[in-house]
Amino acid sequence: MRLPTIGMLGSHSAEEIGVSAKANGFQTVVVCQKGRDKLYTKYNKHLFDEVILLDNFRDMIEEETQERLRELDTLWIPNRSFSVYVGYEKIERDFKIPMYGNRNMLRVEERGLERDQYWLLKESGIRIPKAFRPDTIDRLAIIKVQQKGLPLERAFFYANSPADYDKTSKAMIKQGLISERDLEEATIEEFVIAPRFNANFQAYAMNDYFGDLDLVGFDDRVQTSLGGLLNLPASEQLKLDITVMNEEVGHKGVTMRESKKPLVYDAAEKLLAGVAKNFPPRMLGLFSLQGAITEDSEFVVFDLSPRVPGAPCIGPTSPEMRRLSLKFRKDVHSPLDLCMFDIMKAAEEERLSEAST
Repeated sequence: MRLPTIGMLGSHSAEEIGVSAKANGFQTVVVCQKGRDKLYTKYNKHLFDEVILLDNFRDMIEEETQERLRELDTLWIPNRSFSVYVGYEKIERDFKIPMYGNRNMLRVEERGLERDQYWLLKESGIRIPKAFRPDTIDRLAIIKVQQKGLPLERAFFYANSPADYDKTSKAMIKQGLISERDLEEATIEEFVIAPRFNANFQAYAMNDYFGDLDLVGFDDRVQTSLGGLLNLPASEQLKLDITVMNEEVGHKGVTMRESKKPLVYDAAEKLLAGVAKNFPPRMLGLFSLQGAITEDSEFVVFDLSPRVPGAPCIGPTSPEMRRLSLKFRKDVHSPLDLCMFDIMKAAEEERLSEAST
């Protein structure tokens, strides 16, 4: 049995992928960008057997880089940075390396496309927030707009009326936080006043051995400047005249009552069916449904991550790890371990073509 080399882009979740790949007996290769490589080439060089160092991440689509990945018999695991820096067209058309994940649906993560994540969630029968135009806002809404100069981040802001929207958006444009063009393409949706949960799942290629999916745990996001503002008493918050930003800087582990878990399992099952119907062959690997549990016991989903979510807190904080260790009869330390179990079984069965697109 010949194992593939596990490949990844040196950003977002490369540490997590590298740890699980090495712990499960795989060779690894990481593609890094000069000036952004020290985390992988110096501090974590023990996780990567080979480093491909490029002037720019987008250069990885060049034939010389792909030829080296082919020589290593690479199976690529996509993360968010890979999608953003390389681009969907090139990933779908020009990137010829087998991928553990459904490359045909990575672009679903973007909003505003004909078949974007909201389209897929609705097609799958999953509850999503009510959408607004700027002139129809009639309750507290969250506006999700691309942050200027930061392709991985969005500059969320809030408004409860068209006038409030105009005032805040103009202030943010003046501060250079967003652009008018990006504002025109922003998503405006009701703000669901309920506790948030990122529900993280693993979908298996070898589902005849492992089942269709497993819940791996929950997390929430740590954001700036929102996180710092919420650390202040309300009386002090009101004294500040600042624009609240939602740039993600970390994650924290959370748990969910057992009586509520069927809500997220139901949404995940619906998504698997929706993906199989609209983006064949199927969902592959880790994915996340970010939503909120309302007082009416609805799981309202407002974000889909159709690839490695990049939440390293899940392994250490999730009680699902112990449950999954009993299922697999060996220690499960990270959700990425499940990806490696799936790939290993596919290699043993000579079915890697079923575990890649």
